[in-house]
Amino acid sequence: MKIGKNKMVSLTYDLHYDDFEGDLIEQATSEKPLSFVFGAGLMLPKFESLLEGYEAGNPFEISLADVDAYGELDENAIVDLPKHLFIIDGEFDNEVVAIGSTVPMMSTSGQRLNGLVMEITDDIVKMDFNHPLAGENLFFKGEILEVREATDEEIAATLGGGSCGCGSGGCGDGGCGDEECADGGCGTESKGGCGCGC
Repeated sequence: MKIGKNKMVSLTYDLHYDDFEGDLIEQATSEKPLSFVFGAGLMLPKFESLLEGYEAGNPFEISLADVDAYGELDENAIVDLPKHLFIIDGEFDNEVVAIGSTVPMMSTSGQRLNGLVMEITDDIVKMDFNHPLAGENLFFKGEILEVREATDEEIAATLGGGSCGCGSGGCGDGGCGDEECADGGCGTESKGGCGCGC
């Protein structure tokens, strides 16, 4: 059976920076494969399109330029926020808001965002709201383990969110493999980048 719309796909992959031998970002193994309903809009579109037509047992190597993955680095997504926004009950939370930590935030329109704390001064907290893999070219190497018809329940579940793997959706119920939801849904062993994730 070939990979196509509404097929349940299970695969392994190693995700690397720079080239197929670069630093390992993330991995899905045969014990904990990435499984998803093809065509449900949960995967990076270019990644998914390059897998169409593959069958169980086929190996694959996929290179994605940053524009086809998580986009180019956006300097406008690096912002200085007033430090008083992080004061709760008169205290600045040094444990949660620390340089190098990722802090969940919400935009004025209610969109959930994760910001990386880059700098803290007396007055501001500099945060980077780019995806952790923005500006990176990504290299996937793996094998298709299984292709089968997705059940009605599996298709319905994808409509409710909870994406997993090389997704464009949110973390949902913990399936993107990043540090906040590592190993929570798709079985990827993240190296801190949500590489194939949300």
